[in-house]
Amino acid sequence: MELGIDATREAAGHLQDHNVNQGDALLLAIDCGTQSVRALLFDLAGNLVGRAQEAFNDYQSPHPGWHQHDGEAFWQASARCCRQLWQQDEAWRARLRGVAVTTQRGSIVPVDAEGKCLHPVITWLDQRHASAVPAIKPWWALAFGLIGEKSTIDAFQREAEVNWLARHDPEVHRRTHKYLLVSGLLHQRLTGRFADSAGSLVAYLPIDFRRQCWAGRLDWKWQALAIRPDQLPQLVAVGEQLGEISVAAGAATGVPCGLPVIAAAADKACEILGAGAVTADVGALSYGTTATINITSPRYREVSRWVPPYPAAVPGQYSCEVQIFRGYWMVNWFKEQFGHAETMAAATAGVLPEALFDEMVGTVPPGSLGLMLQPYWSPGVRQPGPLAKGAVIGFGDVHTRAHLYRAILEGLAYALREGQERLEARGKVRLRELRVSGGGAQSDAAMQLTADIFNLPALRPHTHETSGLGAAIDCAVGLGLHRDFASAVAAMTRTGKIFEPIAQHSAIYGELYERVYKRMYKQLAPLYAEIQDITGYPKLG
Repeated sequence: MELGIDATREAAGHLQDHNVNQGDALLLAIDCGTQSVRALLFDLAGNLVGRAQEAFNDYQSPHPGWHQHDGEAFWQASARCCRQLWQQDEAWRARLRGVAVTTQRGSIVPVDAEGKCLHPVITWLDQRHASAVPAIKPWWALAFGLIGEKSTIDAFQREAEVNWLARHDPEVHRRTHKYLLVSGLLHQRLTGRFADSAGSLVAYLPIDFRRQCWAGRLDWKWQALAIRPDQLPQLVAVGEQLGEISVAAGAATGVPCGLPVIAAAADKACEILGAGAVTADVGALSYGTTATINITSPRYREVSRWVPPYPAAVPGQYSCEVQIFRGYWMVNWFKEQFGHAETMAAATAGVLPEALFDEMVGTVPPGSLGLMLQPYWSPGVRQPGPLAKGAVIGFGDVHTRAHLYRAILEGLAYALREGQERLEARGKVRLRELRVSGGGAQSDAAMQLTADIFNLPALRPHTHETSGLGAAIDCAVGLGLHRDFASAVAAMTRTGKIFEPIAQHSAIYGELYERVYKRMYKQLAPLYAEIQDITGYPKLG
């Protein structure tokens, strides 16, 4: 599974400081997510040695539904976090052996030949659509019509950022030398090369997900997207060397020049690896801005038709995924709208607000006295559908905001359990346990109700920085500091607290899930269509 990383290991050996033995080695992971960027230092046992973080509070929304960010600001924040590490302990720099990058997925930025951003990064949360798209050949259009997928292809074209720029900002499109993901942007800043990891391929770009490379020249995506092959960066397999820290990057970050930069993968894929969920019978849950459930598979399997499995952080493997778009965003929404009292009380008491929200959940019984939430705050193209909306049913005079908060957590877990059933049916596997990562995994209440709703053990990894740890594992194997992924996972991942399902709670949740939750969308879907017809929301074109 190492995909030709011997040359990387040899190069790394020449760079090794002879005064630093392998046991002292540190790996730098730069994790640029949606809410913040972190610079993380891990040792070869998977211990988090150093951490610096900077939050992103300056996203731009010049029009409703737009969501963008200054690409240079992503890089500058990453560089500042690296410098903060050496301020914590200057000796760490001498122990560095390599760098790996993991980032948010599906966020696109056009750059010129020098790597300068020509437009803000259009993030994965952005909802703008191209008003006109390239025409595909008649035979392709006929083929998609015959198999009933014309609307899927139309949606793909409208969602593609390159098509929007070609139509609505043609001067930027004309000047674009490369279209980069956030990972490609950071790699260019670190190495000076237009190169990216094949493990980061998640976007509306001409991608061959089965082969984990750019699409072949006859692929229909080249007709559907306003982009040329020369506008895409070189791809490097996970675990291989992308380049080395340039003089400019060394000055900006304080990372020693010449240090190897190793290809990792996108943040969700690295999160799965960092949680140790590398076999098909272990489900990886992520309670992040997008809530997901994944299994790692050596086979290409589309859980939903035309929705590909994404590259895993282990070369040649696939991450089969079901998403709840803006999943754990709903929890933050609740805290911002209704959690002022807990936030203020936590500040006064000197504790984290999450501790008080956990106490709030504990005041409500499993099932929230029948308050049920369907978490489709932002619908998908395929699942559940472009007209889907969020819904809360079962309100009564007994319900308080505590019931609503617990219902949000339960609704997310119900939706992910639906994803589990689809993954198991498609992959012909049976999950035996869950590994839960993301910000929501730090809540004991969320972990327990997840175990109860799935009726499976829910394991919290030993570190909450699982995406950074996954990138560090890719780096360690690529440099030969661990001989292969199996030994690296064994050495660098382990579980912390384990939450076993409570039989009485699982019985209640099982009834609510089967008899109510699984029927909610089918019953409400016609009403969503009526809402769209009357109000025009959500706008579909």
